[in-house]
Amino acid sequence: MYLQSMMTKILVFAIFAISLDLIWGYTGLSSLGHACFFGVAGYTTAILMNHFGATTFLQTAPWSILIATVFAAAFGAIALRVSGLYFLMVTLALGQALFSLAWEWFHLTGGAFGLTIPALNLGIPGFTCTTITLYYLVFVVFIICFLLLRLIVRSPFGHVLQGIRGNESRMRALGYNTWLYKYVAFIIAGFFAGIGGVFFIHWNMLISPYQLGMLTSTYAVLCVILGGPGTLIGPVIGAVVVIGIEYIASLYFPERWPLILGIIFVISVMFIRGGIYPRLNSLWQKLKKRYSYGNTEG
Repeated sequence: MYLQSMMTKILVFAIFAISLDLIWGYTGLSSLGHACFFGVAGYTTAILMNHFGATTFLQTAPWSILIATVFAAAFGAIALRVSGLYFLMVTLALGQALFSLAWEWFHLTGGAFGLTIPALNLGIPGFTCTTITLYYLVFVVFIICFLLLRLIVRSPFGHVLQGIRGNESRMRALGYNTWLYKYVAFIIAGFFAGIGGVFFIHWNMLISPYQLGMLTSTYAVLCVILGGPGTLIGPVIGAVVVIGIEYIASLYFPERWPLILGIIFVISVMFIRGGIYPRLNSLWQKLKKRYSYGNTEG
């Protein structure tokens, strides 16, 4: 049960991390406010269930993802007016503004206590959902999200995003509306982050202002940097490492987790530049080349 719960959380944060990778790793937009869309989706589910009488997954999930996408469209229109460090700071400010709103608006959001929801209900008569049901549902959705994002980054649209990351002024000189491409990528990333947020609240059965704040955004950033930005598979590996270490830390010194998170971030930046996946892939290519050379010599 404990391992299954951890695997479900890993898959949820893997969806969250690969959504950030689209704008961070492929487009070159460094964001510290990506948790906005993750948290907004979770809050929408909780609000619909607590204040509007919704009871099933199918009644809440589409609306939650839609609202998260709308927030991404609105925030993208604001944040993309600037670039570089200013973009990073604007996304951070927007995220903290939502955090403060959720903290203060007690009647709607439950304030610091957050909102709770009942266990997952798919709305299928005679079918009782369990934690195993949630795990397999999240697993299937993760595979779909991964394949869709892989299709996007390998499409002409994705190639333009990578061109913008490499040299935006050159892409602009070639006639591309780089702002529009970045804006669309920002919205798509918000859409997938919303999917992660929907499954997070069904896993946790509680949403609080912290899911909108910088710490949650840092989770995704660390997963991307640790695993390898611009790879998709890298952030998944990063999610496995980060959530795995979090679970171990929670057993022995839970109060030290923010400190441990900071140490992991420093180590990944200083000693694992490029991420775990590119390092593993490079090692694999060397071993494969050496093995092929040995067979040729034989």
